[in-house]
Amino acid sequence: MNAVVEPPEQHDPARPAGSVRRRHDREIIALALPAFGALVAEPLFVMVDSAVVGHLGTAQLAGLAVAAALLTTAVNIFVFLAYATTAAVARRVGAGDLPAALKQGVDGIWLALLLGAAVIAAVLPAAPALVDFFGASGTAAPYATTYLRISSLGIPAMLVALAATGVLRGLQDTRTPLYVAVGGFTANAALNAGLVYGTGLGIAGSAWGTVIAQNGMAAVYLWVVVRGVRRLTGPTARGTAGTGWWDVLRPDAAGIRACARAGVPLLVRTVSLRAVLLIATAVAARLGDTVIAAHQITLTVWSLLAFALDAIAIAGQAIIGRCLGAGDAEGARAACRRMIEWGAACGVVLGVLVVAARPLIGPLFTSDPAVRHALMAALLVVAVAQPVCGVVFILDGVLMGAGDGPYLAWSMLVTLAVFAPAAFAVPALGGGLTALWWAMTLMMCTRLAALGLRARSGRWIVTGASR
Repeated sequence: MNAVVEPPEQHDPARPAGSVRRRHDREIIALALPAFGALVAEPLFVMVDSAVVGHLGTAQLAGLAVAAALLTTAVNIFVFLAYATTAAVARRVGAGDLPAALKQGVDGIWLALLLGAAVIAAVLPAAPALVDFFGASGTAAPYATTYLRISSLGIPAMLVALAATGVLRGLQDTRTPLYVAVGGFTANAALNAGLVYGTGLGIAGSAWGTVIAQNGMAAVYLWVVVRGVRRLTGPTARGTAGTGWWDVLRPDAAGIRACARAGVPLLVRTVSLRAVLLIATAVAARLGDTVIAAHQITLTVWSLLAFALDAIAIAGQAIIGRCLGAGDAEGARAACRRMIEWGAACGVVLGVLVVAARPLIGPLFTSDPAVRHALMAALLVVAVAQPVCGVVFILDGVLMGAGDGPYLAWSMLVTLAVFAPAAFAVPALGGGLTALWWAMTLMMCTRLAALGLRARSGRWIVTGASR
């Protein structure tokens, strides 16, 4: 655990602006690059499963697609376990109280275990109904149910990994999650191949391979956190969190409830964002097979770009939380300004890359000329929107790092209220995929306006070990 144990460097008004920017640049790069690697490794799990299962047959692959969509949704709505934990831990690191920082993170891990157990209890008996609700065919449904039931056993491990990742990010360590993600991806690939083909378990083998890899990752994370707690607190260390390492590690009902309360606004934000994506997909489906196929490719590209920008946002969460915990309001403002510059610049670069790669993206995914034609125009809209997306992701990370969850929740609900009628109007007005993605751009511009107003107001700047 590469935990920060030295007090963070305070903002010095007498320091040249160029020196401050260079320091922020070094921090952003040091945190964002490993974070990007860890973010990219996560979807590779599904890609490996798809590649292995795809050779078993179309029905098996269709079943995997349905089950994976359900699992991804079940896990992604609890992403607040990482975001809220990052902000809370970083604040206490900035305040110089490492026992309290670690206790906050451990409470988040206990919450993850409880939520994981609840999800398993809900998914196991409801798996056939969930698969049927998502429209799986008669031939694909048994495979989807098998994969969903087995893979749900890995959900507690996935949620623990989210919470533990938040602990490490709050401690300004994004390298360890990268190493764990790479190791987990490698183990998942080997286990999938061995269990699917070597033992003849079929799609069940793929599910078991993923569960084993996920539990292995969770075990590594827990080992890292426990080792860090014992090293940084010691058997007799005293601090806000208690009298020793066991006081940090033991479950604390009040602390777990506090983590849950802090996560509710971010849960609302995440569910609202997922609703935006589901509405966009539903509208695209109404426009025909060609449009929905092109939309899926466009959404895949958009998601990949989001991973790159989200890495900078993760750095923002850690840096802003640490600055505010240290009482360094001006340092938080300066870091916010610099990260906005990074977000806008990266957005411009990514937009140019999308424009240049448009002729190559279509053939990579499809041989249908109609889908390629629709894709070209939609990708141009995606490219134009990237500078806006870059700033939005940064501001989202800044406000998360500041613990400004209630505002994020309300702003996302307003964004959903703006986007939904615009998206549903696309087919009514005779629009196509390009119009739908202009509606997506309107959604991002709405988020930019809401988050930008909050950032300018300065109301997110609340210093101290807790908000």
